[in-house]
Amino acid sequence: MEPMSIKACLLTGVLALAASATLAAPVAALPDFTQLVEKEGRAVVNISTTGTVREDGPEAGGLDEDTLNLFRRFGFPIPPMGPQGPRERQTQSLGSGFIIDSGGYVLTNAHVIAEADEIKVKLGDKREFKATVVGSDARTDVALLKIEASNLPKVDLGDSEQLKVGEWVVAIGSPFGLDNTVTAGIVSAKGRSLPDEAYVPFIQTDVAINPGNSGGPLFNMKGEVVGINSQIYSRSGGFMGLSFSIPIDVALKVSEQLKTHGKVSRGKIGVAIQEVNEELAKGFGLAKANGALVSSVEKDGPADKAGVKPGDIIQKFNGQSVVTSSDLPRLVTEMKPGAVAKVTVWREKSARELAVTVGEMDQADRASAGREYRGGKKEESNRFGLSVRELNARQLKELGVKFGLGVVGANGAAARAGIMQGDVIVGIGGAELSSSDQLKKALDALKPGQTLALRVLRQGGSLFVSLKALDK
Repeated sequence: MEPMSIKACLLTGVLALAASATLAAPVAALPDFTQLVEKEGRAVVNISTTGTVREDGPEAGGLDEDTLNLFRRFGFPIPPMGPQGPRERQTQSLGSGFIIDSGGYVLTNAHVIAEADEIKVKLGDKREFKATVVGSDARTDVALLKIEASNLPKVDLGDSEQLKVGEWVVAIGSPFGLDNTVTAGIVSAKGRSLPDEAYVPFIQTDVAINPGNSGGPLFNMKGEVVGINSQIYSRSGGFMGLSFSIPIDVALKVSEQLKTHGKVSRGKIGVAIQEVNEELAKGFGLAKANGALVSSVEKDGPADKAGVKPGDIIQKFNGQSVVTSSDLPRLVTEMKPGAVAKVTVWREKSARELAVTVGEMDQADRASAGREYRGGKKEESNRFGLSVRELNARQLKELGVKFGLGVVGANGAAARAGIMQGDVIVGIGGAELSSSDQLKKALDALKPGQTLALRVLRQGGSLFVSLKALDK
């Protein structure tokens, strides 16, 4: 065999180096969390609470519900009931938190310390302190605690606005009571809205979060806290790949108010809103399904005084775009009560600007049961499957409207639009309904493929539904 030429040797060497680099590249690209954990992990704490819960009703022989179910399943006689009336039960919970000030201020979740009689904070060096609650805000699930200590290690705080989807993040906490557990993943999404959580644009990650991680910090790769781990989506009670964290900028705004005032003051404008879907956008003459559709306006509230009407679509608030309806509550609650906000609304197929003086949110919630409306003149529209009755004077007074049509039947297109028996139709688009003929004419004028936005009252609130005429 002839000796390999110099050219061949060089080529072989280059190929070998290329192959080696290709194999090594994935290893070099993997993140290293060791320095982050060593530096920032010292400021992560374990939080344990004890509390007392009062329960009503009898207690069967002092047995818990699981044991009682076994008695029932196998047909054993259930022991005699214990004393009637309220009784007390001791509760315990575990969570996480992190030190934001070397003087002893600790951030955690409000649900971690809810109904606690005693709160203990254990540091990374095993020292334990009793904590006092500076303030707690259930709406954002943020709580600020204080321990009597000094020269404590504290975390570095980052900017959650700068986070990017796909970026590596790290959580440190105490899942199931296992202190200083480190898990990692990526940012899956930003600005997530969760049911009944309109005031927090959650950071979604695939970082493993389990019971006990609540209140712990979420770090970026710079070692800065960008969120507070708060919730998980789970069918089993454990981690399933969907974790949600409160952005640190939201948490810090809340904590500053808690530290200064002991409570959080939020702005409100007094409107109920809903999402603008494609069909509603067509009905209101919008090119895109953006904004927050005003379904009702609180009488004599800030929006009412500024001239906002049901059927308006809020597109901008205080200079910031409202892309989805969930954007509006966050923008409003960040305003100080008494401040004036410029609001851009879409009305009658054109934009106009209003000035709203922001009010202060209270804790009152409005709810009422649905009704079935009987009596009065019945109108039917076989084309849409909608059957309605005019409301009498007493019913109109109860609802606080001048005119309304109670839905007594909804089939076909009406049912597909989401109209339900018991609904009351009170408006067409942004216009109030004044007669049954007005509705009939609007429906008759609807051409195949077109939609009509109807405002209905349902269970104490109002919303818009889009009724579409089917193509022939």
